[in-house]
Amino acid sequence: MERAMSGLFWICCTLLAVVLQVCLASVTVNVNPEVQVLKGDTVRLPCTYTTSAEAAVVVQWFIEFADGSRKQVAYKSTVGIDAGTVTDRYAIEKDMSLTISQVTVDDHKKFICQVTAGPVGSAESATKVEVFSAPEKPVVAANPQNIFVGPSILSSSEVGKCISRNGHPEPRIIWFKDDNPLPEEKKTTEKTYMLPFLVKEASGLYTMTSTLYMHLTKADAKSVYHCTVEYAMPDYQIKQESSDNFNISLQYSAENVFFKVKKGGPIKEGDDVVMQCETDGNPQPEFDFYKEEEPRDGLGGTLKIKNITRKDSGTYKCEALDFDADSKVQLSKTLNINVHYIDITVEPKEPLVVSKGDSVELQCKASTSEAHTLQWTKDSKELSNTGVFTKESVTLADGGVYVCVGTIPSVPGLQKQVNITVNVKGQPEIDAPVNGLVDKEGAMVTLNCSALGHPAPQFTWTPSGKESVTVKGNRVISTVTLEATAAVLKDGVICEAYNTHGRDSKNFKVSKKPDPAEPTVANSNRGNPEFKTAERKLGGSSSVVIAVVVCVLLLLILVASLFFLNKKGKLSCGKKDKKEVASGGMKDNIVVEIKPTDKSKEEAGLLKPAEQC
Repeated sequence: MERAMSGLFWICCTLLAVVLQVCLASVTVNVNPEVQVLKGDTVRLPCTYTTSAEAAVVVQWFIEFADGSRKQVAYKSTVGIDAGTVTDRYAIEKDMSLTISQVTVDDHKKFICQVTAGPVGSAESATKVEVFSAPEKPVVAANPQNIFVGPSILSSSEVGKCISRNGHPEPRIIWFKDDNPLPEEKKTTEKTYMLPFLVKEASGLYTMTSTLYMHLTKADAKSVYHCTVEYAMPDYQIKQESSDNFNISLQYSAENVFFKVKKGGPIKEGDDVVMQCETDGNPQPEFDFYKEEEPRDGLGGTLKIKNITRKDSGTYKCEALDFDADSKVQLSKTLNINVHYIDITVEPKEPLVVSKGDSVELQCKASTSEAHTLQWTKDSKELSNTGVFTKESVTLADGGVYVCVGTIPSVPGLQKQVNITVNVKGQPEIDAPVNGLVDKEGAMVTLNCSALGHPAPQFTWTPSGKESVTVKGNRVISTVTLEATAAVLKDGVICEAYNTHGRDSKNFKVSKKPDPAEPTVANSNRGNPEFKTAERKLGGSSSVVIAVVVCVLLLLILVASLFFLNKKGKLSCGKKDKKEVASGGMKDNIVVEIKPTDKSKEEAGLLKPAEQC
């Protein structure tokens, strides 16, 4: 009995050890709870495990669907069982991690790593794969209809649609008015609300459409609208992309009329004037134009007057024909048009002919719309700014065109002028002649003879040649071309100008140009002005120069000889007018005093040593 009890005890202990071993056996699995990846990229899902005892291990990867069902996509065993996957995009690595290449939005699911270790047990852990794809730039479409707004319109109107395509996960659309975001509101009872519409494409990507509704007023006519798509990207980034801007077309009745001249500043005669009439309504109504109740033709709110005159000055009225406007609104406006002008008259009337030596008075008067200035000018030179120009004892040079210019300083560009020609009678007066030069005898030479006079003078050239006459202002110019004969080079050419009051003549010299190949006296004797003068007087003869040089050399030789003989004692010393013998026993010593005559200083200097012997 005791032996039976002992056997039962050991059996119980063995069974308890087995039960404890089974109960204490365990498997743990570790994965990343969440993995983020861009569509088209490759992602790796790590899976690590531990077991409380050695055993053969099988790792299986599953996809879990929204309804809780699962699908195995990969498996691998530590012994005896080959690895396998359900698609080429999945690959199970040696460390049991799952790699997914060319990720699609269908991979946006929960992936489960399950580890089975036989009697040791099994365990699993899930990782969530989030797939991201940036949507396309949102596209807006404004309401193409004209929307009528006014106090009687209380409902909201469609402003436009915003569409963002091919994003993942679902994007969000935000509306902006004048760069200010509008609060998201889906209740249609509000004045401003948006109605979103989400579509899942066959690709698994999302297209979001949002329609904006607003209670519009006249102030919204100038507003600018756009939408922005907001979407998520990996690493918890939130990005945005905006659409283009757009406006909407609103219709509303006029409340005010505006009437103005398009070109600013004073209006002067001759201008093209455009008057523009418009309202604050939309669209613009038709307009009627009047000038002091007289109808004028306008087009599209514009009244044009070409080459306006002072007769067009007055009050103009524009009337808007908006029949939808409130009857209490005054839909007309007036505009005063003042056309500036200036008229110039000159006394005496032209043509004005006076005699040389007479007095002349020119008067200029103006009729203008504003304060003005008057100015007399001749040949662009100001003569007077009082409107009156007086000249005593006129000369032939005073003849010509005198201009009176009238200006209104307060009206830019308003200026008029009147010309008067003054002719001064008198015999011709020829200007100082300009002589001619030729290269050689027989060459052709051209001479100009300019003369004043009224009536216009006629010309005679002696000798004659080919002649032409031109007129510049109050001057008459005769031009002659002739041969520079020996007689012409000697005596010159005579120009004679004459009219009914008398005649005048001038002699024009013609000479040959100096030959640049011949050396000039100025160059050869530049340092000796005496030689240069002598050569000019003698006609540049080189023989005269040589004679002068020889004479000077002979004179120098003579003086040197006298000096040498004196030193040798062969020349007696004496004084022509005065002789003195020194006292003190100086019998043979003779002192001679020689006074220099009117010879040159050079000769006196050379003879000076001969004063004592």
